[in-house]
Amino acid sequence: MTSAHTDPGSVLACGEVRTCLLPTRDPLDETTAVRLLQLRTDEPVRVSRHPNHHAAAPEVLTGVDCPLPADTGTRMRVVGTVLTRAMLVEGRVLQSSALFSLAGTGTDRRQPWGHYLVRPGLLVPVGRLDEQAVARGFLIGHRSGQLDIGSIAEALTARISRHQVLDHDPPLTTVDTRLRWTAVRTLPDAPPAVLFTTHRDGLRMVELHLPSGTAPGAAAGLCEDLALHDWLLTTVAGKLDGLRTGAEADRAGLGVLGPLVDHLLHLWMPRARVDSALHPVWEQLDAIPGYGRQWQTLTQRIRDRLALLALRALQEVPTPSRLGKIS
Repeated sequence: MTSAHTDPGSVLACGEVRTCLLPTRDPLDETTAVRLLQLRTDEPVRVSRHPNHHAAAPEVLTGVDCPLPADTGTRMRVVGTVLTRAMLVEGRVLQSSALFSLAGTGTDRRQPWGHYLVRPGLLVPVGRLDEQAVARGFLIGHRSGQLDIGSIAEALTARISRHQVLDHDPPLTTVDTRLRWTAVRTLPDAPPAVLFTTHRDGLRMVELHLPSGTAPGAAAGLCEDLALHDWLLTTVAGKLDGLRTGAEADRAGLGVLGPLVDHLLHLWMPRARVDSALHPVWEQLDAIPGYGRQWQTLTQRIRDRLALLALRALQEVPTPSRLGKIS
């Protein structure tokens, strides 16, 4: 079995992120956000106000004992805990994230649960483990009976969405997104690298190559940030796609553009909470897919359209000459 601490290409961590609009009419204030995310009584909700409002729920552990997905079809059993966490951005966008890291060495037989509970978020192999087959298989997707951490993340989203503080009357309709990711170790001194792909069913896949000293939580934080901004791009671009033009469509256009301005445009803040060592990943996304340029183009379209709507509204206001003389 290879050592995860020295072998380039060995698995650092894997995870899946679900991103959605919080099902409520208005953004939650800080006090209400804390109530929503208080998933455990023994740990507080962590709140950050700068550079934007961000609330993070206490982490939740899910015990698993099952095979991992593998593209070779080989059965590779692991035991341990999957770590799940939820975040609320500006009281408006909810993310649920499930992740795990793999132990560099396994055991010949299953240990008592206490052995695994003291290692939160770590899965320990029972027998032989082919990490590269796991990395490829995880992205392809699980089969029946294999680990499905996407369902774990989705269950957390569903749990939070049932909270009584939510009115389930969102200001706009949006599509939830799924981002599945793997992080493997690079050669020493190699820079971080990313491959981002979108599939027909809306699934996003991210393959990260990160330095061996990168913490799994830092890799997850980067992917949560990617998922948030991909969701913003997807949502805003979808609303502008096919939006009718012309004076007769002004009322409908305002009904679409208004909620985007009120609830989403101010959320674009890449790398706000990403480990500084991983900032080059975002630079790659800006250089090749052009995420930042695309967002600037979308927001400028919205501003130009709103300016045109305002101009048309002013032209329709009656002037004194049109009103005639007052006797």
